[in-house]
Formats: sequence, C-alpha cells, structure tokens
Amino acid sequence: MTALLVIIDTLIALALIGLVLLHSGRGGGLSDMFGGGLGSQAAGSTVIERNLDRITIILALTFTFVTLALALMLDE
Repeated sequence: MTALLVIIDTLIALALIGLVLLHSGRGGGLSDMFGGGLGSQAAGSTVIERNLDRITIILALTFTFVTLALALMLDE
C-alpha cells in the first residue's frame, strides 16, 4: 500500500512541476504560447489560465493529502 502511495505521490509531484512551469509569469506562459499575448493582458486571465489554476490547486491538495497519509502510515 505504501509503495502505491509513493508512486502516486511522485507522479503528482512531477505533474505539479509541469503545471507550475506552464503558469504565466510577468509576461508569458501558457496564454502567450497559444497566441493570447496582447488580448489576454487587456481582458484579464483567460479560460485556459483559470482552468490551469484550478487543476494546479486540485493537484496540490491531492499531493498534500497523499503526503500526509504516507507520513502517518510510515510513523506507525
């Protein structure tokens, strides 16, 4: 059971690294990659960026709970 949780935790961590790198910084990121440079600055965040935010938050919460579960299982 713990081996499965370690594998899941590792995969989620790698996915989080990729998602964080896709986020836009001061100017760039996922929206500029698909040609939304000037339009997205005037209109705020795009749908793609909002969905990217949601997915990142869900994966971060899942990573937190899996890590806590591993810590509690290994503590016993």
